[in-house]
Amino acid sequence: MFTILAISLVIIAVVLLLAIATTSKAYQYKHTIDPVDNNPHLTKDEQNKKE
Repeated sequence: MFTILAISLVIIAVVLLLAIATTSKAYQYKHTIDPVDNNPHLTKDEQNKKE
């Protein structure tokens, strides 16, 4: 019974550490925004309004 408890606690600790590492790395990611000039989804009228 003690063996199963120990293995379960190790698995829980590993999953928790991986979740923390993933979340930490996600917050460090720098997002970029495309400029309006290079946006292929805008029509020419919308681009002229932005300028």
